[in-house]
Amino acid sequence: MAYEINKTDGTAVATITDGTIDNSTTLTLFGKSYSGFGELLNENLVKLLENSSSTSAPTAPLKGELWFDASTNQIKVYDGTSFKPTGGAKSQATAPTSPSAGDLWHDTDDDQLYVYTGSEFLLVGPVYTKGQTLSGWKIETLASAGGNKVVSSMYAGNTRVAILSKETFTPSDSQSGFAEIKAGLTLNSTLSAVFEGSTTSATAVDVSETSNTSATVIAGGNFLRADAADTTTGALTVDTDSGVIIGDAQELTITVSSNDVTVAQTSQDKDLSFTVNDGGVTKTPLAFTGSTGSITMTGATGITGDVTITGNLNVSGAYSYTSSDIVEHTDNFLKVNAGQGEQDAGLIVETSDTNDARLFYDVSENRWSAGEGDITVAANYSPLVRLKDAVVDGNANKEKVLKTTAAGLLTVTNLTLGAVGSAITTSDTSSTSVPTIGQVATFGNLWGGSAKYESTSAPTSGDGNDGDFWFIREA
Repeated sequence: MAYEINKTDGTAVATITDGTIDNSTTLTLFGKSYSGFGELLNENLVKLLENSSSTSAPTAPLKGELWFDASTNQIKVYDGTSFKPTGGAKSQATAPTSPSAGDLWHDTDDDQLYVYTGSEFLLVGPVYTKGQTLSGWKIETLASAGGNKVVSSMYAGNTRVAILSKETFTPSDSQSGFAEIKAGLTLNSTLSAVFEGSTTSATAVDVSETSNTSATVIAGGNFLRADAADTTTGALTVDTDSGVIIGDAQELTITVSSNDVTVAQTSQDKDLSFTVNDGGVTKTPLAFTGSTGSITMTGATGITGDVTITGNLNVSGAYSYTSSDIVEHTDNFLKVNAGQGEQDAGLIVETSDTNDARLFYDVSENRWSAGEGDITVAANYSPLVRLKDAVVDGNANKEKVLKTTAAGLLTVTNLTLGAVGSAITTSDTSSTSVPTIGQVATFGNLWGGSAKYESTSAPTSGDGNDGDFWFIREA
């Protein structure tokens, strides 16, 4: 008689005749009086024990059948279409494949637990990995004289950074960095922890108090005001090259570039002035004129003290030296008329009248001239004598300064002499008087009583006496 094999819901699986077997399912079903039923029965029991453990899924599974996937070490159940993991936690380094919603996965690398949502694994906790150590909020209970206090501690890398508490208390057990815990958020004092960043608003500062409660807690009244005039007793440092900007139109700026400081008046054509209080009177000894770019210096004293100028000093106005000292220059030459082309230039000496004395270089004559009075009147000035201007021949070069030749000779056309010395009034040979012009004719007669002779021939030894003059003329 044949067997009819049914499922739990009564649905027939197979009909097996006597002495035969059926392999339409994962298990082998056998009919009545099948001779090898004992082996097949035992194999079926083993398959049930191991849930058909294999790297390949059963080929003829029934809905609800279990299969242990040996490749992933997971127990799976057949849902009528495919084998799905049965759920539960999977502990491994990588996320499980083909998970079902609600499956748990323990990440062995980071010691974190994930749950599968049906589309992805979401972290359940903890929020930090094993390598990061304790980081984030942790609820703790701290003992105090007033009883245990529940607080929220903020950790980063296993270090407590802050404690959030609803009340102020002192822990009974020492807590590093938290000698006292304030209501609100208390930061770890050993970390020098601070709040950084920007907020959209902040509590207003009470400026009614100026007494500091400690060296680190400053009263609001000790902060400089930005909305009103204020005073500071300490040094004010602006630690930026952008510097200081002053004025409702930002006219004055003090900036730094490459350690060079610039003080600037930025308004077009406006002045930059420096004033002083001189006996109650405001004076401006120094002003920079914006419309011209010039510098104006006023006041009776001007600049006092020594002034050193490296470079050129260009003066377009008069140079006035009021000191009684002599002006000294260490240069070997003093240059005037620089860059002015061919113009007369030199030295002017101021006199009590209007006719100042001048020593100048006459470019039309290419030599120095000196004199007094109107420079346009040639008669007022004379050229300075140079050796190169003197001549030895006064006949060939009229109205020139004379000099002797190398042999001591001098040539002139005529020579008119005034009285030189006095007339000879005695025939005494001991007289040394120099005769005046006009006395030469009597010179020979009076000098030592000698006579003057005139002849066309030279005298002989018997002519005349000692001291006589003998003139020889042509016949």
